[in-house]
Amino acid sequence: MTTESTLPPSPGHLSSTAGPAHGLTSLASARGASDRPVLPALRSVPARSVASPLVAVDCTAVLLAAMLLAEPQRHVWFLAQLTISVLALNAYAGLHRPAAISSVLDELPALATRALVAWCAAAAVLAAYAPAQAIALPALGAAYGTHLAVVCLCRGMIHGRRRRAARAHPRSALVVGAHPAARRLATALAQHPEYGIRPVGIVGPRKSGAAPEDGLALLPVLSSPEEVHRAIIQNTVREAVFVGDDVPGQTGLVSLLQYYGCATWRIGDAAGDAGRRPAMNEHLWGYACRRITPVRPRRGRTAKRLLDIAGAGLMLAVAAPVLLVCAAAVRLSDGPGVLFRQERVGQHGRLFTLLKFRTLRPSDETESATRWSVANDSRMSPVGRFLRRSSLDELPQLWNVLRGDMSLVGPRPERPFFVAKFSRIHTGYAARHRMPVGLTGLAQVHGLRGDTSIEDRCRFDNHYIDTWSLWQDICILLRTAASLVRPAGS
Repeated sequence: MTTESTLPPSPGHLSSTAGPAHGLTSLASARGASDRPVLPALRSVPARSVASPLVAVDCTAVLLAAMLLAEPQRHVWFLAQLTISVLALNAYAGLHRPAAISSVLDELPALATRALVAWCAAAAVLAAYAPAQAIALPALGAAYGTHLAVVCLCRGMIHGRRRRAARAHPRSALVVGAHPAARRLATALAQHPEYGIRPVGIVGPRKSGAAPEDGLALLPVLSSPEEVHRAIIQNTVREAVFVGDDVPGQTGLVSLLQYYGCATWRIGDAAGDAGRRPAMNEHLWGYACRRITPVRPRRGRTAKRLLDIAGAGLMLAVAAPVLLVCAAAVRLSDGPGVLFRQERVGQHGRLFTLLKFRTLRPSDETESATRWSVANDSRMSPVGRFLRRSSLDELPQLWNVLRGDMSLVGPRPERPFFVAKFSRIHTGYAARHRMPVGLTGLAQVHGLRGDTSIEDRCRFDNHYIDTWSLWQDICILLRTAASLVRPAGS
């Protein structure tokens, strides 16, 4: 897509109807700001410092309890088996990832049950393989009681310290949801600092003319990814809380916030649908709360890059005669300037220069950067029309793939002007830049090329990223090759 024709210039950034809460940085965008794309800067999710101490507590409790056993019963393999069992059972139950408000009393049944299973299993294995060293029932009970006492004492100290630190240094958070439910939750969190969460903004639709309700938090409303990005940077946001049951319908926004490095939570009835009921301490001021597990990047990105290098190199070698013919045709038909260069937005918002065969000559750089391409532009020569229809004008982008600017498969790159515009209009559009942009993609093999729905393309692109595999890339390449037999334009 090289020229644009239908979309009007981007409007100024929206301003928040609600002013910032006292002491908070204003999150509203300034009117007249640049239309440069505001995209997430890659940031890793901060590690939860509480997990390591709790693992250390489990190991320490096993060692101290084992001191009550006779010397022959304290074999290294016995202690190793017991330690691994305790750690595995507690990790599987989520006991190394405490809830917002953790209490030893709430955790005691789960801790006691899993410790009992681990000790009984280890003692049974020892009795089966070394009957002479079997642990007597009183000694086993004493060791188990010591283990449980150490765990409860140490976890109580850790939880108490964590609550004090959370109250003293609350983490900035965004509340995502519809008014007024989001404001009610934000107000509750602001009034109860023991949860360690300080709301700094509400992400949701902006209600024009809505009067602020008495008793509810007066926070800025963020209605575009650009405003969300600015809020995260200005306030060092680390948490995002989703209100309501429509979290599955907000996958793009969840992915975007996780990509920024925010821990994401959901509250309400949907919090209990993940296979088990929330525990008593899994709540935020009475709202059932459940963490949304982030989608981890799948392995194989090195293999994807190797596929890009091998595929692009091979295709450049095979298509060299075609490239020469296309270049000569453009030169003879449209004059000097065979290649068209244009700034596009790549992975993580990085800009790069995309190469294409020129299919028409725009009047100036502003036109090519801010006008939408159409298949039957009257200024397009027959050669340009054929190149566009057959997608041969995209062949020079194989050089972009070799350079590492692009991948063979990924979301199609767009110009900065339209990335900024679409990011404001379509939730999750900026999240499609989590992976390298590509020559072709899942949206393209489903016919979403040229002047088609941006919302549909965005949905396909994010689905591709969330379900990425090397085999999926190969399938998309094969389907793209098959579609070239029946070209439909770009």
